[in-house]
Amino acid sequence: MPRPFSPELQNHLSGRHLLSSEIPFSEAMIVEHLKNGHISHTSGVQSGNGKFTCLRCGNKDQAMFHTIPCKVCNRDCAYCRSCIMMGRVSECARLYQWIGPGLLYAIPDPVMCWDGKLSDGQKTASQRAVGAVNEKEELLVWAVCGAGKTEVLFPAIKTALLAGKRICLATPRTDVVLELSPRLKKAFPKIDVAALYGGSAERHKSSQLIISTTHQLFRFIEAFDVIIVDEVDAFPYSADDSLQYAVNKAKKSSAATIYLTATPSKRMQRLYRSGKLKAVTIPARYHRQPIPVPEIKWCGNWRKKFLDKKMPPVISRWVSERLRQNIPFLLFFPSIQVLEQVMPLFQTLSPTLKIVHSQHPERKERVLALRKGEVPGLLTTTILERGVTIERLEVAVIGSEHEVFSESALVQIAGRVGRSLAHPCGTITFFHYGKSKAMIEAIHHIRMMNEAALKRGLLDA
Repeated sequence: MPRPFSPELQNHLSGRHLLSSEIPFSEAMIVEHLKNGHISHTSGVQSGNGKFTCLRCGNKDQAMFHTIPCKVCNRDCAYCRSCIMMGRVSECARLYQWIGPGLLYAIPDPVMCWDGKLSDGQKTASQRAVGAVNEKEELLVWAVCGAGKTEVLFPAIKTALLAGKRICLATPRTDVVLELSPRLKKAFPKIDVAALYGGSAERHKSSQLIISTTHQLFRFIEAFDVIIVDEVDAFPYSADDSLQYAVNKAKKSSAATIYLTATPSKRMQRLYRSGKLKAVTIPARYHRQPIPVPEIKWCGNWRKKFLDKKMPPVISRWVSERLRQNIPFLLFFPSIQVLEQVMPLFQTLSPTLKIVHSQHPERKERVLALRKGEVPGLLTTTILERGVTIERLEVAVIGSEHEVFSESALVQIAGRVGRSLAHPCGTITFFHYGKSKAMIEAIHHIRMMNEAALKRGLLDA
């Protein structure tokens, strides 16, 4: 006879890799399920040959482990500092996972309530994504900013849901989770879609369809039949091996894996061109208009002028013109320090201008205010280079030669402009004190994609 188990515990723990402090059930219940073979556990930090490994985040950097006298095991105990922000994992701590019967999801009718139309480029990519789900393959979707990558995924997500599969759409940044979550919930209104990020009220839900930051995937193990990594080139995912470990740990060995990006890394491009990574490209936006090509404008020694509490006239004119025409805009700066230093200067042009950066407590609210037309523009860092879609938006980069503005970052920033069917044009301006290689490569990248779209007949004449 099957051994009895708690459906509530199953729902909470299924596909997850959690500390006991993250499991809101009694120790007696956990012990009972361990005995019945529905739960297993392992040490959070394992040691061998004098070296430590964290089984939650995959950290093997010995400098990121620290040993302390432990009050739990009453001995010197090593813990991982790499993922400490998600709760301490140590040698004596246990990570629990569900190994009992799998979750079964009810399939609603209809599964998807989206009646939009895909462009020719989107259709091709969408069919390849459905194929990847059915064949459990790895696929790169290389699509320009504004190509409608999210909508391309809808048929593949629908296919997976109908097959009873569990899906995760993972992205490096909370802002993108907040941007995509309502769109997924609207397209799949009868599916309990969970949005997972630090502080999210839904982060303990075991939904069939999850949209999550890559950091939250540290808490999953062999959970997903389909995993989609959006903005796969974005920081911090692209530079953090532990986040890539989290994605691989969170998916089943037979899972389909789909990578989405407008700016694949040089390594991914090499794998694609050598045939080692299957890929499909969408070189045109869904509205069949080209991506606006950035203008390059010299602004002099902007850093010195800002230190002298002066604004380069060419930048002042750019901002004033948008304020006069009531065109929403983003101004990108290379650092929070510069951003906060120049804010009073720009508020002389309009006291309603606001700043946004990764540490700002009202980041979400201020982006929403720009979208609603409640503020005329935002001064920001690269935190808003992705996942932001605003009607009629125009963009400028101040100090575009700065090393923080890589080719990828500049292409993504340019991709904020002209995203809607009603307003497919707009200006993107690089204000600089000397052209950088990244600036030239970003412009070349955009022109290359526009030319490829034209050759494939994906642009209107």
